[in-house]
Amino acid sequence: MRSGHGDWEQVGAGVFRRRFEPLDVSIGVVVAAGGLTVIDTRNNPAEARELVADVGARFEAPIVAVVNTHAHYDHSFGNQHLASLDGRPPIYGHAMIARHYADHEAPRLEAVQRDPQREPDKSWGEVMLTPPTVEVERAVTIEPGGRPVRLQPLPRGHTDTDLAVLVPDSRVWFVGDVIEESGPPMFGSGSFPLEWPAALDALLALIEPGDVIVPGHGAVVDRDFVVRQRDAFGEMAAFIRSSRAAGLDVEAAAAAAPAPLAALWPSSFVASALRAGFAALG
Repeated sequence: MRSGHGDWEQVGAGVFRRRFEPLDVSIGVVVAAGGLTVIDTRNNPAEARELVADVGARFEAPIVAVVNTHAHYDHSFGNQHLASLDGRPPIYGHAMIARHYADHEAPRLEAVQRDPQREPDKSWGEVMLTPPTVEVERAVTIEPGGRPVRLQPLPRGHTDTDLAVLVPDSRVWFVGDVIEESGPPMFGSGSFPLEWPAALDALLALIEPGDVIVPGHGAVVDRDFVVRQRDAFGEMAAFIRSSRAAGLDVEAAAAAAPAPLAALWPSSFVASALRAGFAALG
């Protein structure tokens, strides 16, 4: 399970991230005088235990808070272990995560736990869905361990649970999967491809020149990267609308994807975006 991308990388003053396999997921740590804030919890309790041990060995300080960037399994299925640590650190997350679990993660988890061969690459036998203990409905600044951390719910995009995390004194952002660098952004369970461009517009309105941005997967990026990805989502949204207006079905539209979109997203991703977009259009 160890990351293939090295040890903890300092991305700002007292702010670190590490890329863990599987899925090249980014985990953040914010160091404060009174303890650590951990951002995202990995894919299952075993991976979360490894994460906690790794954090303890590197930083030798208690975990005093946890934040979920969104509901998806690779970012939140380790919650149950983090919630059980000494001191019971609060887990902050978007107020819609519990509902997203009920609609998407719970049925999938139950199916895999009944029949692990449905998704043999998932080690979910121990997983008990554990929503955040502190629901975030609007932008708020918390101070775990004495250091300010800004929690910014985003409009619907990758999911309806996306939460950007800003460390203001270092101008470092953790944005979850509204931005991905190591592969094309995924239109997974509960995505909103028609609304994703507006979500990134809202994020860009808050990002300052020179800010450091940690995506959910992949290398650290800058504001210009977010702009380019926002433009690609805008093209995807326009393509979905024009395909629907032309009366195409998903298969025909995916086959007709323009070259820039086909170069960025594999056909299966384009089809997923079309299905979600067509459903939203009614």
